[in-house]
This record gives sequence, structure tokens and C-alpha cells, in this order.
Amino acid sequence: MPVLASIKTEAPSAGAYTQKTTTTTTAVSKTTIPTHHHQPQPQPQQPFRLFDLPAEVRLRIYEHVLLVPHTIDLDPSNTYTLSPRLRLLLASRQLHDEAYRVFYGGNTFRLFPVHGRFFHTRKPLLARLSPRCRAAITSVELRLGPGWNGLPSAWGDVASPLLGLADASAWRSLRIFVECDPAGDDVFAGFRRSDDFFTRFCGDLLADLFPRVPSIRSVVFDGFPGVAKDSPLMVELIRVARAEGKRIAWGPERGWANENVVKELEASIASLRLWAGRFASMGH
Repeated sequence: MPVLASIKTEAPSAGAYTQKTTTTTTAVSKTTIPTHHHQPQPQPQQPFRLFDLPAEVRLRIYEHVLLVPHTIDLDPSNTYTLSPRLRLLLASRQLHDEAYRVFYGGNTFRLFPVHGRFFHTRKPLLARLSPRCRAAITSVELRLGPGWNGLPSAWGDVASPLLGLADASAWRSLRIFVECDPAGDDVFAGFRRSDDFFTRFCGDLLADLFPRVPSIRSVVFDGFPGVAKDSPLMVELIRVARAEGKRIAWGPERGWANENVVKELEASIASLRLWAGRFASMGH
């Protein structure tokens, strides 16, 4: 008989399928895990009750979220750096009333914008805030240098009601950061409008600002390394601040505060050397 003819090609009978199926089902049923085993029910999670915390702890949380290390200004990057933080103020009215003072009272805000997109705007940051928010601000920065040969008209109009300085009753510290002094560097020769244009403009701006915000107590000066403390612009700004009876302080970037410390150390060392000489002479 041919080999191919010995292979059966008929379909198995229905009984064969039934027998195999029954056998498989019986085997599986013997290993099935009992359905009556007790499973623990998950407990519903309770919401975190922020206002159950002490006020001091809530204040620390607000500070951690809302305080930033840089000066706040009109800037396109605020969408990514500030907006996520400020969503906290939208949680509830009570949270907003507690936390908005931390944001406006703990950060420094720029008086006039320096970003190119907003440099010539007629509405600086303070003009875009509500009177309630302006009343909570304690620290403002005035950055001098950009536009040194032709400043926007808004810079010379601090008396404008639009700026809202009359609302800034909690403003205590004015930070002045000087990027450059055109009158104190020969690199600006031939480009400046006049030798003292920028110096006079900034001095007049400061002299006009102080009477409108009498709550300012201190002026903190800082600047880039190329700015000297005895440059014409710095001399004029310090003169105006002292004439208004403001306390003068020095910021960390330029290192002027360290210069005072070095002078004090040098004086102390000189004094120690003097005493050492006296004791040495007594020994002889």
C-alpha cells in the first residue's frame, strides 16, 4: 500500500471532541482558586485639609511656593516661571487672602521693564496690578543702564496716576542696580547725547520718586563689575538718597559691601600690629 494511503484524512467524530473537551474541563476545575477567599477592600483616601495646619506652617508652605530668587518683571518667561506658582491663589478665597501678601510682600518687583518686548510700554508692571496688590509690595528694583541714550517717556513720568505709586504704602526698600555709567567710561564717548545726560536723568527720576513714596526707608545699591562707586552716576544717586534721609546699603553682586568689610579688617589688623609693637618694646 502506498505510504500516503496509510494516513487517515477523515475528520474526527463528534464524540471524540466531546470526550477531549470534557477531560480538559475536568482538569482545569480541579486547580481553580476558590472564589470565597476574602479580599481586603481599599479604603477611600481623605483629602488633605490644609487649613487644619497651624498658621505658621501654612505660611512656610506659601513661602516655599511663591517666593522666587529673581526680580519679577514683565517678561514672556513668566508663563512658565510664575504662572504655575500663582495657581495656588486660585484654590479658594481664604487661601488667596492668606497667600497673596506672601507673594507681593516677599518678592522684589521691577519699577520699569527692561525686556525688549515691554521696554517702551506705557503700562509697567505696577500699573497692571490692582491697588490691593500694590499696597502689599515692600521691595522694588530700579534697573539703570538699558536705553541710556534715550529712555522711554514712561520713565520720566513717575507722577502718572497710571503707575499707582500712591497705593504703594508698604514699600520700604528701593533696590537700584546700575548696569553701566556712560559718563564714567570712555567707551561711550562719541555715542552719548551729552556727558551728563544719563546722570541728570537718573538723579531727577530718583528725586521725583522719593516724595511720591515717602514710605521708602532704605536704598540698596548694586551693579555690574564695571561700575565704580565713585563714578558720576553713582555719586549723584547716593547724593540724592542721602539728601532725602534714606539709609544706604550695598547689594551682594558688585561686592561693595565686601569692600567695607575689608577696610574694617585692615584697620583692625593695623591696630593689632600697633599693639604688638608696643608689647614688643615693653619686653626690651
